[in-house]
Amino acid sequence: MAGGADQEPPTARTAAPAADTPFEQIGTGDLARGVTGLQAHLRARPKDARGWATLGAAYVEQARTSGDPTRYPQADKALARSLALQPRDNDAALAGRAALAAARHDFHGALRESEAALKVNAFSERAMSSRIDALVELGSYDKALAAAEQADDRRPGIPVFTRYAYVLELRGDVAGARRVLNVAMNSASSPGDMAYVSTALGQLEWSQGAYAPALKYFTTALDADPGYLPALEGRSRTQAARGDTKGAVSGLEAVVDRLPLPGQLVALGELYEAAGRKADARNQYELIGTWTQLARANGVDTDLDTALALADHGDKAQALTAARAEWKKRRTVHTADALAWALHVNGRSAEALQYLATSAPAGCRNAVFLYHRGMIERAAGNPAAARASLTTALKINPGFSPTGSRAARAALQALEAS
Repeated sequence: MAGGADQEPPTARTAAPAADTPFEQIGTGDLARGVTGLQAHLRARPKDARGWATLGAAYVEQARTSGDPTRYPQADKALARSLALQPRDNDAALAGRAALAAARHDFHGALRESEAALKVNAFSERAMSSRIDALVELGSYDKALAAAEQADDRRPGIPVFTRYAYVLELRGDVAGARRVLNVAMNSASSPGDMAYVSTALGQLEWSQGAYAPALKYFTTALDADPGYLPALEGRSRTQAARGDTKGAVSGLEAVVDRLPLPGQLVALGELYEAAGRKADARNQYELIGTWTQLARANGVDTDLDTALALADHGDKAQALTAARAEWKKRRTVHTADALAWALHVNGRSAEALQYLATSAPAGCRNAVFLYHRGMIERAAGNPAAARASLTTALKINPGFSPTGSRAARAALQALEAS
């Protein structure tokens, strides 16, 4: 969709659908069947380098959609096998390695591998998508926008559109993100694409407090693919924001049962907490440690996930250690927010102030970042700034978190009373 540079993106909680796939069975929505077919194909033709590259990419996608990091070593082996069979001009394996590195949160590696793949094939959709992801996650937002525009010129399609939109969203251009995603929606033909893009639109509307259109998009996504967990999660978060706690809990329990990742565990735990089910909430928070150990054992960098989860629901000192480690590796709005918040919950709000210009810059449309900013400003002795930040957070998305929204309102009331 050339010419969409004014737009902004959705909240990229999910990666784009598989791209550059030479086998029809990958991308039909039945990933497990596709993997089984690839395995059978490679038993018959074990020297098919591109087949091994495709299998490696499919393993990465399985890990992403199931939350099972044990697939990553399998992906690593399949991609290494592909490169051993075809060491030169193997853009499919290099692009697969880029996707694997990004999934493991090795964004420097993802950037390196994606650029190597693009030197072989400048039109590799998977490589261009991973390059955009890496630049975003490394905080190189201007370069990410340029990469998205270049990808849009070379290979416009849903994987590029959704990333293009996200880059724009991070720049504060919500209207632009919406326009890009609507272009993506118009190009969606398969149920999987329809579910993916509808969910991205729903996430964008939810993030801006537009709950009625968000529910509409999540319903569209679930009509296209009833088992699409990001859509079920989005619908549940929207139900929670509208006060339907029972429906929200039921939906998130189904999500966590199949995808027990830190963000989802925290979301369900906070719903339990808001409902007074403190023991159930603690059980969810404790599961984050189990996931972290498993993920680290399979090569995933978990510092950002750990910092965000533990700051509110665990060992605060450990949260700060993790946040500092992540900030050293990459300086983004997300890592700045995590570090500022970890400093705050450890009683170091004055020190946290230096990160606010990065975590919640002018024009920020992220309610969570602004909530964190406001609470830090209040604790650091700047009530006027705190009042403005908290008011804006609740205006953008009054139901951004079952516990956070409640804390923001209580803080505002206290500020008004004083």
